[in-house]
Amino acid sequence: MNVSDERLLRIDEVIEPLRVKPGSKVHLPGDFDPAFKTAGLKKKRGVELLDEGITLLAEYQDRLAAQSSEGVLVVLQALDAAGKDGTIRHVMTGVNPQGVAVQGFKVPSDEELSHNFLWRYVSALPKRGQIAIFNRSYYEEVLVVRVHPDLLARQRLPGAGHGDGDVWAARYRDINAFERHLTDNGFRIVKLFLNISKEEQRRRFLRRIDLAEKNWKFSGHDVAERRHWDEYQHAFAAMLSHTSTEHAPRYVIPADRKWFERLAAAAVLVKTLADIDPQYPAVSEKARRDLLTAKTELEQQAAPGVPADPFAAEVAAASGTTGK
Repeated sequence: MNVSDERLLRIDEVIEPLRVKPGSKVHLPGDFDPAFKTAGLKKKRGVELLDEGITLLAEYQDRLAAQSSEGVLVVLQALDAAGKDGTIRHVMTGVNPQGVAVQGFKVPSDEELSHNFLWRYVSALPKRGQIAIFNRSYYEEVLVVRVHPDLLARQRLPGAGHGDGDVWAARYRDINAFERHLTDNGFRIVKLFLNISKEEQRRRFLRRIDLAEKNWKFSGHDVAERRHWDEYQHAFAAMLSHTSTEHAPRYVIPADRKWFERLAAAAVLVKTLADIDPQYPAVSEKARRDLLTAKTELEQQAAPGVPADPFAAEVAAASGTTGK
């Protein structure tokens, strides 16, 4: 299965406006509209395209696991209610759960704080042949830690002036080097920032309060963090400006329309897998001889009146052939 040139052009049409050009300086919300969608694309068609994308993801993931030489890390960052969980659930609905690992990261433990800021993320990285999804990630170290300086103080960094710009410049540099190391070793990185507007977040918070079955999704902490909206926008803009690279570009996914958010996220992941283009491994001549020996033995075990090879018989019937 290969993605046709026409399909790739369609995917590029969706994702190219969302890509952060490496070296560019990003301003939020001005540079990326949370309500953006591809011109002329309607929701009904968008849902159809998402279904096509899910099918492609399932096929590519199967080949990625079979080839087992490269892996994919999906990094999701967003403010509360931007749709991280829903995006994971809808985009990855058709893939084999054995080939996907989803990892969330909560407040770091004392043990984790006693190591460097990347330490706790390393053990959750994907294996070759696997897709790993970080629901929040090491980028929290230049986002929530930047907005809340007390969290940086807990990390007990050596030297003075922990809150100055040198800390963040160093962390951007470390993150870019870390991702360069991963890509050099065969692990592609898909970095998605789900970009929700302040008004849409307010509406979703109120929905979680108004609907009893959604109450569990809301806490007072969500509103407390919302009070830091402008600080978070500044931190996200700086993150986008400093960590979109040629080897690991960033994509700003508009999150105000859930259907387009999911379509765009799926399109970026499909494009990444299409670029890898994993293949099923070819078996050796000896392995093929062993397969034919096993096939002969199994055919000889067929009960009377049952085709020796039911699968071959089904294929022949479907193609209209009558050969033995």
